Amino acid sequence: MGSTSAENDKGSVGRRDLIKRSAALGLITVPTMSFLSACASGGGDDDSNDTPKGKTSKDNPFGAEKGSKLDVVIFKGGYGDNYAKVWEADFQKKLGITSTHTGTQEITGKLQPRFNAGNPPDIVDDSGAQQIKVDVLNKNGQLLDLAEVLDAPSVDDPSKKVRDTLIPGTLDPGTFEGKVVALNYIYTVWGLWYSGKLFKEKGWEEPKTWDDFLAICTDAKKQGIGGLAHQGKYPYYINVAIMDLIAKTGGLDAMKAIDNLDPKAFVGSDAAQAGVEAIYEVVEKGLLMPGTNGLTHTESQTRWNQYKAVFITSGSWLENEQLKTTPADFDMKFLPMPLLPDSKLPFEAIRAGAGEPFIIPNKAKNLAGAKEFMRRMLSKEWSTQFAKEANSLTILKDGVDSGVQLRPGTQSTVEASKAAGDNTFRYLYVDWYSEMGAAIEAASNELMAKRIQPKEWLKRAQAAVDKQAKDPASKKNHRD
Repeated sequence: MGSTSAENDKGSVGRRDLIKRSAALGLITVPTMSFLSACASGGGDDDSNDTPKGKTSKDNPFGAEKGSKLDVVIFKGGYGDNYAKVWEADFQKKLGITSTHTGTQEITGKLQPRFNAGNPPDIVDDSGAQQIKVDVLNKNGQLLDLAEVLDAPSVDDPSKKVRDTLIPGTLDPGTFEGKVVALNYIYTVWGLWYSGKLFKEKGWEEPKTWDDFLAICTDAKKQGIGGLAHQGKYPYYINVAIMDLIAKTGGLDAMKAIDNLDPKAFVGSDAAQAGVEAIYEVVEKGLLMPGTNGLTHTESQTRWNQYKAVFITSGSWLENEQLKTTPADFDMKFLPMPLLPDSKLPFEAIRAGAGEPFIIPNKAKNLAGAKEFMRRMLSKEWSTQFAKEANSLTILKDGVDSGVQLRPGTQSTVEASKAAGDNTFRYLYVDWYSEMGAAIEAASNELMAKRIQPKEWLKRAQAAVDKQAKDPASKKNHRD
């Protein structure tokens, strides 16, 4: 993530690994859509609580105890939670460990009181609109360092460590101050989406430049169709477009300036100015889908499925999330962000990397069981089970059997990934600095409602960067 060369930058994603795997599948996340700030208290990094532990062995390196119970909480979003139920059944069959399963979208509501009381679950898919921010949990010492899991023998090849079986760069979003405290499990791409059926009916070609994008939106408006829809109540989504434009226009240096809290990350950045002005042009010209600013993600996406807008911004979990409302002949397609003039990255470049953070609280009652469960998540068997149930790829290299068939929208992300090659990038500030991310999202919300203009957006975004830079802990996060 954040690099065009897997060999030269630890922030890159192993694109060749993905290409090889995608070719085998013919194939590709809710990643981590984090919108709300959550407060965590208590914690401490003592993981020596009274946890059941059995005998260790080659097949059970953590000593997960037969007859013990595992408390599993899964964010039930675009990927559902059936995949976890399949995992849990296999875990019980092979290790004799039963699970208490909770599938929910109310992660903060259900889990914050448990974290505060020192009684968290054993393993959590901490995602969605009500995610408990990983950086907050980490800052309060409530997360287990996952090094022991990552350094354990791989289920598929015990001669390798688990970490050596993963696509390069995919551990970066869960790495804080040099420690991996969250396993972002799902390989995700972000960008624009459209209906292949609608494009065919209207005679539109996939736009590669921003001018071509605006031309389609303008033509659609004349025909009573919105140009761009966005999930107005969750401005994370419109920031996909803004931040992609910044990265593609200014190159990786413009992206890294934001992650590294540069004093000219926004104010003084030509790329940032160009990106936000481009999005504001859509607003000024009335090319937004009417009402989109006041809609939730699913409301806006459903109207898009009803052909009330041409484009929408999202990640590759979109198809899964909209299965019930997408017409059978909709032909969902992924589109890399079109280019502004003089862009440093090519049209094919996409934001891609790991999403959907799984965490193990350090006060989990069954730490040995949780570690073994996570180790098995990174086996080909469980990775394939996930692909079958959730229509998505994982961060495991060559981790899905070739017989798995993906749906059209997800398939199109695979084709986009092949075309991108090593031209991928990924922001880390959304994982490292949730307060800063929320402030930028708030500014974007004002921008889309025409309550502020691009110049003020840049000032507010820069102010969020400058505030974050004053936190001494921020100095421990840096990307080259």
